[in-house]
Amino acid sequence: MQVILLEKITHLGELGDIVKVKDGYARNYLIPTKRAKRATQAAIAEFEQRRAELEKAQAERIAAAEAIAAKLNGDVVEVASKAGVDGRLFGSVTNADIAEALQAQGFDIKKAQIRLPNGPIKALGETPIVIGLMTDITAEITVRVVAEA
Repeated sequence: MQVILLEKITHLGELGDIVKVKDGYARNYLIPTKRAKRATQAAIAEFEQRRAELEKAQAERIAAAEAIAAKLNGDVVEVASKAGVDGRLFGSVTNADIAEALQAQGFDIKKAQIRLPNGPIKALGETPIVIGLMTDITAEITVRVVAEA
């Protein structure tokens, strides 16, 4: 199925590109989330009329994400968890726990944006992680896991 991208999508294309994707990907993800439209003649004409408006909206989203990334870069987030005497946690610190701690600091970060490359954190100490704010915009923070009192 051919679709017109309404925003930049990693490994797929830029705003306004007409790309061929699998039918299920288009029907179940791209079109319902309003990231793309079917590439019909009417849709292409409508997109060309709205191109400036869509580019302006995307530029505003990018500027907002870059501002958040500038505030977040190098930040330290502290998460308290129950731990044994050897420094291992009873359970683990997941992206949901980190998102909750960031919300307490005033950042609107969803748990899906938090990337834990080695899986959940299972020991006390500091761990660097990456937060993907948009396709190409990321922020690096440090998560400090401390024992609950």
